[in-house]
Amino acid sequence: MDRALYLAMTGGTQVMNAQAIRANNLANVATTGFRADFEQARSMQVNGDYYPSRVYTMTENPGTRQTQGALQQTGRDMDVAIQGEGFIAVLDGMGQEGYTRAGDMQLTMAGQLITGNGLPVMGIEGPIFLPPLDELSISEDGTISFIPQGGDGTQITSINRIKLVNADSESLTKSPDGLMRTKDGSVLQPSNEVQLVAGFLESSNVNAVEEMTKIMELARRFEMNIKVMDTVRNNESASARILERG
Repeated sequence: MDRALYLAMTGGTQVMNAQAIRANNLANVATTGFRADFEQARSMQVNGDYYPSRVYTMTENPGTRQTQGALQQTGRDMDVAIQGEGFIAVLDGMGQEGYTRAGDMQLTMAGQLITGNGLPVMGIEGPIFLPPLDELSISEDGTISFIPQGGDGTQITSINRIKLVNADSESLTKSPDGLMRTKDGSVLQPSNEVQLVAGFLESSNVNAVEEMTKIMELARRFEMNIKVMDTVRNNESASARILERG
């Protein structure tokens, strides 16, 4: 009976882990450039200084869905979306380079170009800083052009270029902060093949209906594991009563 209890307990725990992955996907259904995570369960043997007679389930995140989300027109000059494959290079909170599809750009008071969640955007020559300006535009290759503050409209200046990168999806992994990184920790080189479209943002590629369906399915699995544990407890109680009468 303890084997059945162990299997039901580990099964319920792993179902909760799968629920967390699906719930995180659903919570980010409206997050710009978000990539949905997959979840799957597989059997794992319990190894040790004994015969490996027991197997439990383990939930894992085998990868991230890399399909492109729908492009939503915003009309804002500093909003950009990647056409097809590729990523925008940014710096995380530790100053390490990561990659995102979120193109909701902003300028800080110091003139630094950042994403909507405050991550510095990387250029070919490092983090991007801009002087006071009246108008800004971003071309398909990421080149930033602007009219200086007080300019007459003809003084268009180009400065730096957003670092756009591309890599095989199998060589990338998604970190807990939502950024993509290379599995070996290397830094990707700029790619001239990645193109941007200004005035658009890429929506999340999460399918809300699919996630809700999976969450309900996982909830039923969790209930099944709880029922198995209740059944084992009831059987143990019945066995104890039989032994007492004997």
